Amino acid sequence: MADVQFKLSLIWVALMLSYLLGDVLRIFSGDAASGKMGDMAQFTQGMWLGIAILMVIPILMIVLTLILPEPISRWANIIVAAGFFLFNLVGLPTYPGAYDKFLLAVGLGFNLLTVWVAWKWA
Repeated sequence: MADVQFKLSLIWVALMLSYLLGDVLRIFSGDAASGKMGDMAQFTQGMWLGIAILMVIPILMIVLTLILPEPISRWANIIVAAGFFLFNLVGLPTYPGAYDKFLLAVGLGFNLLTVWVAWKWA
């Protein structure tokens, strides 16, 4: 049981690292310098808070996977990973950079792997 929890936590760590790599590359490429996304107006504090909440979820999943009881952890991993898969799939076309599309595709793979490992957890 602990082996599966460790694997799932490790996949969440890998997902977070791929997100962080995308953020770093976005900064270095100049894509994030304006504080805007595409044609949207300047980000508000509420938007930044929403982004922070969204991005803390995978971090929480690392810890929750290790401390929650197996049935709850299993379903939490499946639901959250499926939610992130759908969220990123919808957002994929909005990223102009090839590096962003590549890293989001890698993230989608991590989401699928999370669902598969949690589904097989018995």
